[in-house]
Amino acid sequence: MRPSVREVGPIEVRHRDDHLLVVSKPAFLPTTSPGEGRSLAQMVKALDPTAPRLHPTSRLDAEVTGLVTFARTAEATHRLLAARKDGTYHRSYLSLCEGSLAAEGRCEMPISIDPANPKRRVAAEGKGERLSASRWRVRADAGAVRLVEWFPETGRTHQLRVHASNLGVPIVGDVMYGGSKRLVRDNGRVVTARRVMLHCWKLRLPRVDGDELALVEPPPAEFLDVWAGLGGPPLDATLAPAGPPDA
Repeated sequence: MRPSVREVGPIEVRHRDDHLLVVSKPAFLPTTSPGEGRSLAQMVKALDPTAPRLHPTSRLDAEVTGLVTFARTAEATHRLLAARKDGTYHRSYLSLCEGSLAAEGRCEMPISIDPANPKRRVAAEGKGERLSASRWRVRADAGAVRLVEWFPETGRTHQLRVHASNLGVPIVGDVMYGGSKRLVRDNGRVVTARRVMLHCWKLRLPRVDGDELALVEPPPAEFLDVWAGLGGPPLDATLAPAGPPDA
């Protein structure tokens, strides 16, 4: 069952300067919402009421957690748009994926709107089609589940979820794309994931002043609990700093 609004966690600021605001998004909160619906963008305005503007430069799905960057000025918006085009706006994500996957690799495919469900995306040519690309690296193995780090090269709706599903390793908890809410271990223990186990954990991008901003946001307790429940090793050593796989 999805938590009520009151159960959504607090919005925590991870960085603020004249041009940028970076926050940690909790689960079950959309980045933006049409009209007056509750969203991260709406709540961030209360955290930063004097900002000239607050434009989200990336969006996380409602069930996904992690770092989200808001441009506080027009200069920041233009700088980060340019960074996305020239490949200097870097994000990496952690996910728990079911099944086996090569140690590292790259996938590239078109993503379009599912004609049967406009809220869903498919790896195929069609309406709203856009090319997508991601690299990945397997960081740890828990038998039937892998801890996978993703390095998106493009920023399409549901991109990593579609890529994982199309590779045959759907993300735990991602029912829309073939993931399981409940997994049963060999010892009979049942582990339940109440949401998509995907988290934006690293951010590296240029600032308006020319310096680089780099942040790391460890996965939330729920993510860690599911990983441990599935027999995964402690992540303190597993998540030692590592760069992306070769292009």
